[in-house]
Amino acid sequence: MKISEINIPRTVSSFYIGSGITELYPPQVAAIESGLLDGKNILAAVPTASGKTMLAELTMLSSVMKGGKCLYIVPLRALASEKYERFREFYDLGVEAGISSGDLDSRDEWLGKKDIIVATSEKTDSLIRNGASWIKEISVIVVDEIHLLDSVDRGPTLEVTLARLMQMNPNAQVIGLSATVGNSKDMAEWLDAELVESDWRPVDLREGVFFGSAINFIQGQRAVESQYGDELVDLVADTLREGGQCLVFESSRRNAEASARRLGQVLAKIHDAKTLSELNELAESISGTGETETALRLTRCVRGGAAFHHAGLTSEQRKLVEAGFRNNLIKVLSSTPTLAAGLNLPARRVIIRGYRRYDPNYGMIPIPVLEYKQMAGRAGRPQLDPYGESVLIARSFDELQMLKEQYVLNDAEEIWSKLGSENALRTHILSAVSTRLAGSRDELMDFLGLTFYAHQQETWKLAAVVDEVIGFLGENRMLLDNEGLFPTELGELVSKLYIDPLSASIMVDGLGRLAAVRTTDLTVLHLISSTPDMHSLFLRSKDYRWLNDIVSEHCDEFVQLAGQESRDFEWFLSDVKTALVLRDWISETGEDDITSRFNIGPGDIRAQADTARWLMHSLARIAGYLGSEYAGLAQELAERISYGAAKELLPIIKLRDIGRVRARKLFNAGYHDLDAIRNAGFDNLEKILGPKIAKNTLRQLGIHVEHEEETVDEQAEKSTGQQNILHFH
Repeated sequence: MKISEINIPRTVSSFYIGSGITELYPPQVAAIESGLLDGKNILAAVPTASGKTMLAELTMLSSVMKGGKCLYIVPLRALASEKYERFREFYDLGVEAGISSGDLDSRDEWLGKKDIIVATSEKTDSLIRNGASWIKEISVIVVDEIHLLDSVDRGPTLEVTLARLMQMNPNAQVIGLSATVGNSKDMAEWLDAELVESDWRPVDLREGVFFGSAINFIQGQRAVESQYGDELVDLVADTLREGGQCLVFESSRRNAEASARRLGQVLAKIHDAKTLSELNELAESISGTGETETALRLTRCVRGGAAFHHAGLTSEQRKLVEAGFRNNLIKVLSSTPTLAAGLNLPARRVIIRGYRRYDPNYGMIPIPVLEYKQMAGRAGRPQLDPYGESVLIARSFDELQMLKEQYVLNDAEEIWSKLGSENALRTHILSAVSTRLAGSRDELMDFLGLTFYAHQQETWKLAAVVDEVIGFLGENRMLLDNEGLFPTELGELVSKLYIDPLSASIMVDGLGRLAAVRTTDLTVLHLISSTPDMHSLFLRSKDYRWLNDIVSEHCDEFVQLAGQESRDFEWFLSDVKTALVLRDWISETGEDDITSRFNIGPGDIRAQADTARWLMHSLARIAGYLGSEYAGLAQELAERISYGAAKELLPIIKLRDIGRVRARKLFNAGYHDLDAIRNAGFDNLEKILGPKIAKNTLRQLGIHVEHEEETVDEQAEKSTGQQNILHFH
């Protein structure tokens, strides 16, 4: 079927034809024949790269042209940014895209002017709780990676948020997208959707297991030359000889870095001079993102044409690596499994080197088939590869047979709701009561009857858990259970702050006990680190001694003490370690020192700081509500965490492009506030900041500097009438 033959506005069909897309893939034809453009709900369970996103685009663009508003829900911020950049390309069609990824207690009403809004499920849930008015105007709801309903961490929020959206917008069209849904009919029934299921791919996928010196596919073998005495290097070299790229999935960050290092050392010897020069340029760009050991290790790998990718990298480093891989400059990317969760980075061959993952309760366990299928689905670049290959690695013939049966020949597991636990329901029950969705236990059970859990199981099975949650929320003064369910002021605040009610309970209790201890920055940092919303750092065996020394030295500064059980004490030490990372961060300790001391990556520092800022802001709001004298301290710490700076830098660090390092240089030079910087003059600032940053800094403060020629970007900024004023977040 040709694009020109389907019932969409001519401007939309012209857009796709102009970008080289003239015909639809078979799964796309099936979706249209199932009512995609007629307003019917659709669950598309089709392989990666088979055109799922375009199904959503056609639906959204058709709706917007009729005055509709669309919401595109994704699981990860990185994926939100990727989709937003794609949807910005519709601007010439008169369609404006927006992305909502800011604070979790804001309404983002400005998004009401946008036609397509991209957000994570958590942010969408938060927008509903905070009463964003435009939510009720949504005409199309797209849920990308809908199989994540099965996730213990993300599934309950996605499930409840989708149920609420469908309840609030009963006429909205729902589009669910996934490459791997074992029980797709079950999910389609819940969504009241037409099921579009297909195995068709634009690039054939061959799944196999490497053993000995060959990849064993379902039909036939492929011999792999044993040139380097390392099966991984041999598999990668085999692909590169034919002009392909490789994705390597490892079970841990350490393994991902180790394989990238090995591969980079080998590949550096086979690249030509031009490629090595381009790789050096990319490596220099990565080096410019920081002086941490992680950045240096990544730089060394990239010089050889390999790279690693995991959550320990900063977002800037990840973007540079992804761009290098997309541009076919980086030939092999070694990653942890998180890369398989939606980012558009296909490769000729996907090598799954470790099929076991560490579980704190069970040790090393095999990954689910669903996870394997997600990784294998990355094999094959449309328009670039004649085929795609996914390869598991076996150490014995018995393991070869097991891997074939367990993964290659098997279907993905069924998706099951993870809503039926107190941890999952606490925050969503409070939200339902606080937003007046449910004013009684019966109404609450009626709403839960709309969820995927209720579709799969009897709702009465939730009754006991619901009663436990209602009791907990009542005991902690967040709701009243008196001839109906009513939120208290505290309950409404906690719901809007988007924190777990258990976190709020810990904060309220801790604030009440601060006066009894010697309250320091560490005290308050440890208080938020002990909440379930903060992912505490893993303890290494050598951490116990020095952490015990810290605890002994600062024992009078903790309000959250360890219990009698040894496991409780381990959790306590883990929280202390997390708090110490944050204390070093706001004390302006160098990132390299922090990463070395705590054995984490620079990306981990940013992730911990981001969560901590949100929790500290929440603590400040709760403290303010309670009339606590510590509200000011908490708000000040929230700002310091945001910038990673000491208190004295706060008056100047909010200037754009002035981070913690430049702010310290300005302060040490005697410029302690904005007036001092404004009066410093360009020549003095140039010596500290360099000409470009000095000029931009003064422009923010209302002073225009005539210095050399303006850059193209500066001219464009002036021509669009942007204000040269200081913007405070």
